[in-house]
Amino acid sequence: MGSTQDLADLGISNLRSHVAAELARTRERSAVLTDAVDDEDLVKQHSPLMSPLVWDLAHIGSQEELWLVRDVGGAPAIRPDIDNLYDAFQHTRADRPQLPLLGPAEARDYVGTVRTKVFDLIDRVPLGGRRLVEHAFAFGMIVQHEQQHDETMLATHQLRDGPPALTAEPPPPGAAALPAEVFVPGGPFTMGTSAEPWALDNERPAHQVHVDDFYLDSTPVTNGAYLAFIDAGGYDDPRWWSDAGWAYRQRAELRAPRFWRLDGDRWLRRRFGHVEPVPPDEPVVHVSFHEAAAYAAWAGKRLPTESEWEKAARFDPASGRSRRYPWGDDDPRPEHANLGQRHLQPAPAGAYPDGAAPCGARQLIGDVWEWTATDFLPYPGFSAFPYREYSEVFFGADYKVLRGGSFGTDATACRGTFRNWDYPIRRQVFAGFRCARTPRRGERD
Repeated sequence: MGSTQDLADLGISNLRSHVAAELARTRERSAVLTDAVDDEDLVKQHSPLMSPLVWDLAHIGSQEELWLVRDVGGAPAIRPDIDNLYDAFQHTRADRPQLPLLGPAEARDYVGTVRTKVFDLIDRVPLGGRRLVEHAFAFGMIVQHEQQHDETMLATHQLRDGPPALTAEPPPPGAAALPAEVFVPGGPFTMGTSAEPWALDNERPAHQVHVDDFYLDSTPVTNGAYLAFIDAGGYDDPRWWSDAGWAYRQRAELRAPRFWRLDGDRWLRRRFGHVEPVPPDEPVVHVSFHEAAAYAAWAGKRLPTESEWEKAARFDPASGRSRRYPWGDDDPRPEHANLGQRHLQPAPAGAYPDGAAPCGARQLIGDVWEWTATDFLPYPGFSAFPYREYSEVFFGADYKVLRGGSFGTDATACRGTFRNWDYPIRRQVFAGFRCARTPRRGERD
């Protein structure tokens, strides 16, 4: 199959097979993340920002039971007694370890029982006649939900102490001879989607947006470039910070990206249990929105807006249309982007030439989530589906939009239209950034 968008053209039999394969592939990743550590590690809370790994695992099963077994399948509830325990809106992450959670063996049995029932209903449930099941949307939603929690569990692995529990091959090399920035001409383009079968509600609907001329960094900001900001006293100079950012920097006593520490005259980082010198050519990761915005101001630039980011990533001036991805409409392949936990770190700047956008920018998909300057708000014509709690309850100025996915994001949960969001103080996510700027007077004349 050329792309997930082709789901609309699949026959029912092939669609069922595709759904089963995606569910199985996703569960393999969940098993890797939870089988890599012992039961004591699974029930431990490694940070108040994160749930115990065993909560995420059972929550994955609970959501699958609610939407696929009960709603789509019309079957009786398997464990109605635990609905409240695994409702993410009922209990904060910090409080979840005190709940009477399922233990590791019980959680594995539960998610296995749910999945067996789901595989049974794939072959018999109608995939049409109702929006929730059209093009197997509910199944795609659950695949994406599990993959999103897999990335959350990967972030928990980064926060845990102890020896490395996960392994992966190093990413491909970067490219040295790239322009520092690319020019993106202004004009209208189609933002969002109304055609992607498994797109989530906040990506919809497609709509026209005008963006003025701007320049965008060719790659995400690297560790080496960010070190220059640190060495220049960027963390100690309030000129570069917003009022909220400076207050946070002082309160949290920020001095560098999370997981960095100074060892004599060199910076080290901790990465999934490995302590290593900070690689200067990799995109910086584990920085907050406030740190990203301060760096951009220090560099004489700014963070791109969400619409600028999406135009750079999707708009093809040759055809005048918006692509699904920077490279085209086909689903990501390993040569396109660093996704899916295939590597446990960002690739060096300039990697993945086959994934370049028409404007010339690279690594817009994968490697690091990229902070934008935009608050998380609905698109014109937004309609919550299938439930308000996925997007609508988060809309507002409290959250900033991140785009593009990270090395821990699965391809199923990452598109050119996909929108992530988080508090501007968050640093445990695999987030970096790239800068933008408005052309100077006469620069493009």
